[in-house]
Amino acid sequence: MAESGLLGRHATRRLPVRDHVVALSGLTAAATLAWAYLVYMSWGMEHMDVGATMAIMPRMTHWHTVDLLLVSAMWAIMMAAMMLPSMVPTVLGFASINNRRREQHLPRVQTGVFVLGYLTVWSGFSLFATLAQWGLLKARLVTPMMVSATPFLAGALLVIAGVFQLTPVKHACLARCVSPLGFLLTEWRDGTRGAWIMGFRHGAYCVGCCGLLMTLLFVFGVMNLLWIAALSIYVMLEKLLPQVRWLAFAQGVLLICWGIAVAAGG
Repeated sequence: MAESGLLGRHATRRLPVRDHVVALSGLTAAATLAWAYLVYMSWGMEHMDVGATMAIMPRMTHWHTVDLLLVSAMWAIMMAAMMLPSMVPTVLGFASINNRRREQHLPRVQTGVFVLGYLTVWSGFSLFATLAQWGLLKARLVTPMMVSATPFLAGALLVIAGVFQLTPVKHACLARCVSPLGFLLTEWRDGTRGAWIMGFRHGAYCVGCCGLLMTLLFVFGVMNLLWIAALSIYVMLEKLLPQVRWLAFAQGVLLICWGIAVAAGG
């Protein structure tokens, strides 16, 4: 507890330029590669005469094991592309605490391991999304192009996501995401295993906060880059503008009304 208090008094000091650049460069490189993959996959789906021969392109119907693996990888990379930009304050806070620990001759933990733990949770979510997509495809509720095939499904997903935006669970998870320094100081663990656990726990809060929003990709199109970018920007606004408390509420009401309209229009 004393160590946590000591870190708390110093963790917000300015991070050295070198550490700042290293942390941002790593996140930027990973996010850029993920977005490049999404652009390539989206192009392949729009040009199926070429895309069908891409080694990383799953078949649109009659999936086998390799197709499940490819779709799961697609979801995992997509989640990394969408969530890594919003992790910048948390990663910088983590690097700042590490810097203070180094100055105090305390054990440091690897920032990369923390990020890996975070992405592990989203990889688990990606596996769930893949199985959901497979089931919906089998039931013919989504098209082979990964878009909702029925207004009822689209409307239901919009309403469910909207209602969740208004729940205490949403706001409890969001509170842990918008205060990365508070999370790190209360959850800090030493060692490589500790860094991974911290990342995993932070990722769990983020999935709890944003997971249902990601299911809206079944409404807009799983590989629709415009909607992927829109959801990414919204997630960043929720996390980086905590003073805008009405944002999640407004989004929830909008999604509920939108869902009802879509379902009724079908």
